[in-house]
Amino acid sequence: MTVNDEYYMQFALNLARAVSGQTSPNPPVGAIVVKHGDILGFGAHLKAGTAHAEVHALQMAGDQAEGATIYVTLEPCSHHGKTPPCADLIIEKGISRVVIAVKDPNEKVAGRGIDTLRTAGIDVELGVLQKEAEMVNRVFFHYTQTKTPYVTMKTAASLDGKTATYTGDSKWITGEAARHDVHHYRHTHDAILVGVNTVVADNPNLTARLPNGGKNPLRIILDTELRTPLNANVVADQKADTWIFTGPAITNQRTRPYEEAGVSVIPLDALDPDHVLNYLGSQRIMSLLVEGGAEVNGSFMECGTFNQLVQYMAPKLIGGKTAPTTIAGNGLKRMPDTQPIEIISVEMLGEDIKIIAEPRKGDADVYRNH
Repeated sequence: MTVNDEYYMQFALNLARAVSGQTSPNPPVGAIVVKHGDILGFGAHLKAGTAHAEVHALQMAGDQAEGATIYVTLEPCSHHGKTPPCADLIIEKGISRVVIAVKDPNEKVAGRGIDTLRTAGIDVELGVLQKEAEMVNRVFFHYTQTKTPYVTMKTAASLDGKTATYTGDSKWITGEAARHDVHHYRHTHDAILVGVNTVVADNPNLTARLPNGGKNPLRIILDTELRTPLNANVVADQKADTWIFTGPAITNQRTRPYEEAGVSVIPLDALDPDHVLNYLGSQRIMSLLVEGGAEVNGSFMECGTFNQLVQYMAPKLIGGKTAPTTIAGNGLKRMPDTQPIEIISVEMLGEDIKIIAEPRKGDADVYRNH
């Protein structure tokens, strides 16, 4: 590995980051073709079913690709899917060296792409900026290994942990910069989840409202008794698909008006996080943004079924013993039972504090068994 290898791989990783959230159920991948220090072609996989990053980069490089090096953020595929194998194309174009950030855990690839390239006599280097590539692909890797979505739990509160006043007034806890950041998270997640109490109280749109537009996530409502109003935005606005998860006792007669409005009503045996995530995984939903409220957040916290916590804290004090907090539920009995959390980053967004945290590695499974 050389300094140049890291430089060009960083270029490829930036391409992958730029398309994060729009390639599901495929991973975001970037590629760049280099020869004698000149960049001949580059590209990213833009959407499932379309050309992979290597294809875009090699097409741009054209005949000059022969004898060049290609940098790829994820192991090239070696199987026929909706597109032909990228490993075969790399061989066909006469590439002499392939630099790969990280191996693909997908059982259809899992080292086969690397083996194909090496069998063809191509020099392959693996592991350049591997940790950065694993971070870019954390959603895809989690889904591939667990068959359930990667869960980001988002909360917003005052410095004393309140999400609204005791009267329920919550607009606005945080400032414009933090709210814009939330819309970016919606844009990059496959689905967003709230409980029916949030729908009744706030009538949210749950869409990605970014200055230049955005990809709206699938909207998931947890509603055991089917109390979602038919005139709620998530039912009536037609801006994104909506699924309402209910209990098994809801009749077809009650679900019909929702289905006529284009909403899918899906009965589950239980609306706990495990049942919900297993169902979403079976529908190839790779990432889920949980936006509360407190009872829903509490259930995900108590089950240990979240991968990332994004918390915005506003420089305000609200007070009130009945004012809602970010996480409710039954809570935990003993301090040793609490979820060990690792703070990943802290930054200022306008006047607000943004904290990103994750369950501490090695502790999540122990926590879930309490």
